[in-house]
Amino acid sequence: MNRGPFFVLQAAYGLVVGLLTTLKYFFSKKATIDYPRVPYRHAERFRGVHELRRYDDGLERCIGCELCAVACPANAITVIGAENDPHAPVSPGERYGYRYEIDMLRCIFCGFCEEACPTDAIVLTPRFDIADFTRDRLIFGKDKLLVRDPLTQHRANTESAAETEPGVVPPAPATPPPPTAVPSQPTGAS
Repeated sequence: MNRGPFFVLQAAYGLVVGLLTTLKYFFSKKATIDYPRVPYRHAERFRGVHELRRYDDGLERCIGCELCAVACPANAITVIGAENDPHAPVSPGERYGYRYEIDMLRCIFCGFCEEACPTDAIVLTPRFDIADFTRDRLIFGKDKLLVRDPLTQHRANTESAAETEPGVVPPAPATPPPPTAVPSQPTGAS
């Protein structure tokens, strides 16, 4: 079947246009980022992974009132409150959150828990990397939700949340080795 010279010119034109499009984007700035090393810029009101905060004196802000669990439209939050021991309090009130869990697979990141909390204990941070291999590890308990770093606990909803990864206890500061005794040099001429 002979299609003629017009078909050949049309095919060549298509190839040239395709190559010019490739060359146009080849020399332009790339849209990809080097993700683990370069942080992704979020919108100002982005809602990501949850954090439970503490007061400056180390007491937990959660008083076990369960308002966040009631406000959650996806039933992703489980809170069980318990009475505070007056001799060793966990939170400043009469009660504290004995068990606090968030099922991250059910959470829709709506922020209703953050709005319902009377003590600002639960906040949504800009962190978004919560991938894991098992479903059980995506149920975040107090061990993963409580902020461990006292320097960043007061800066919720900022990029400092990336520094306090849930579930990872920051390493203890290295202690310098004890000074060793240096033998003294005898002084004097012999």
